[in-house]
Amino acid sequence: MDAGRLIEITDPGDARIAEFTSIRERDLTGRQGQFIAEGTVVLSMLAKAHGGSGPVRAEKLLLLKNRVAGLSDVIDQFPADVPVYVAETAVLDAIAGFHLHRGVLAVGSRAAPPDLASLVSQLPDNALVLVGCGISNHDNIGALFRNAAGFTADAVLLDETCCDPLYRKALRVSVGSVLAVPYARKESVETVLGTLAEAGFEIWALSPSGTVEIGGIKPGRRVALVMGTEGEGLPAAILERFHSARIAQAPGLDSLNVGTASGIALYAIARAMGRLG
Repeated sequence: MDAGRLIEITDPGDARIAEFTSIRERDLTGRQGQFIAEGTVVLSMLAKAHGGSGPVRAEKLLLLKNRVAGLSDVIDQFPADVPVYVAETAVLDAIAGFHLHRGVLAVGSRAAPPDLASLVSQLPDNALVLVGCGISNHDNIGALFRNAAGFTADAVLLDETCCDPLYRKALRVSVGSVLAVPYARKESVETVLGTLAEAGFEIWALSPSGTVEIGGIKPGRRVALVMGTEGEGLPAAILERFHSARIAQAPGLDSLNVGTASGIALYAIARAMGRLG
């Protein structure tokens, strides 16, 4: 790594790193197409995404000074025109507004996700899709993307009531998978599922009251798994219109965490489809 590309920040009010100031407050107000990548793994995923032909770009890095040596290989993956700012602990904490023990931040930007119809039309003939309905917890959104990446889902489709997967915590929980897995997030769940059905997808809605145990499904070439929010679950209309599946569990337990349930369901279907080694 060329030490000459490092730019030291000594003033927390330096305008060059304004995007990093008061991170938690800005999480709540939005960043107009920008996002914060936090931690080494997410930074590595951002470097890979930036180097591809996709919609994700890195804009600048802000690192704890004593982390730089250990991150030299990752830093070298970013083009020379991506500035790398460094600061001591006290300055970095003052910029972020809290103690940032990881000491690794980046600002990235992503073009608007494709519209639903375009994304579905680009899916392969043999495809596995994860659909989220009404999921407002950022940890759960991050888990959906991490599981989607781990179990070979081709896309994640979120309805308009789901929270933003580019939120800092969702991105961190996904270990950067949000930057790699194609997704759309605009339409109602009815529109999402209707579009998938028209494209030949076999749709399975997950519910504790599902009629088929997940391991008993014999999937076709195109499958969509639908996850609802914890507590309320999926709307009755969805469960009545499409196939429904359940995950066998101990008697008396209401339901599994949606992140856990999505992992089990994706594993079962991906394995049955022959997508796992």
